[in-house]
Amino acid sequence: MRHLLSTRDLTRDDAVAILDVAEDMADVSTREIKKLPALRGKTVVNLFFEDSTRTRISFEAAAKRLSADVINFAAKGSSVSKGESLKDTAQTLAAIGADAVVVRHGASGAPQVLATSGWIDAGVVNAGDGTHEHPTQALLDAFTIRRRFFGTDARGRDLAGLSVVIVGDVIHSRVARSNAWLLTTLGASVRLVAPPTLLPVGVNTWPVTVDYSLDDSLAKPADVVMMLRVQGERMNAAFFPNAREYSRLWGLDDARLAGLGEGTIVMHPGPMNRGLEISSGAADSARSTVLEQVSNGVSVRMAVLYLLLSGEREDLA
Repeated sequence: MRHLLSTRDLTRDDAVAILDVAEDMADVSTREIKKLPALRGKTVVNLFFEDSTRTRISFEAAAKRLSADVINFAAKGSSVSKGESLKDTAQTLAAIGADAVVVRHGASGAPQVLATSGWIDAGVVNAGDGTHEHPTQALLDAFTIRRRFFGTDARGRDLAGLSVVIVGDVIHSRVARSNAWLLTTLGASVRLVAPPTLLPVGVNTWPVTVDYSLDDSLAKPADVVMMLRVQGERMNAAFFPNAREYSRLWGLDDARLAGLGEGTIVMHPGPMNRGLEISSGAADSARSTVLEQVSNGVSVRMAVLYLLLSGEREDLA
């Protein structure tokens, strides 16, 4: 694996292989010493042009557990804030010998440019670009789903037969895009639920079905209900009447939680707007996988960095 830019680039076998290596990495986290020497001598740069807590810390922890050297680069307080271009920043990273660059950028396609421009000879991992994709989030979601339904000894398995409902602010969600493609590639059926104003143009070309009523959608079988954060910071127009109306029609409240089928799990990529798209009761319930997703994110990102920089699963020690 040279780069990880989009889940659309992954075949079923690619995705299952990453999830299987992530299982090996999860085993490491149960040891007294939670480190592997696999990436000793490698340098991983976290290049974040947008604010992030969970994703940046998760990648940092993943790289350090693999014994890589980590450089955290935030746009705020750097030369980027003085007008330095992506090209100049990339060339700086090349000069210091970066082996992998984990990039989050507000512009869709920025990681693709970094990977294909020739400015830098490092593996590039997309940690979220604009409203385009967030592939490692989709991988950790798939990993969490596979563990919940098939246990920790599910190596080689995909998600065939499972039904996933993704609810909310789809138009601004890179998580929804990455999950729609990855979960479908892994054999799950995916249903999007949102008001028409929060669905992107061209959603009819995605490998999903679309519902506009959450109650109607939850009346159908669903193994997973994934709630999306309402991204108010990306909204420059009125996409729905008000927060109370949104919560009433498209929020996972306690009543809807109680009506879910036995065994249905609840997911959220975080950070959560409690009381808007999800109630505290739903977020903190036994059905919720929110904290598991955070924990699993480290294992999945370890797997991605390992495959990017080391390559062979047999090298694991």
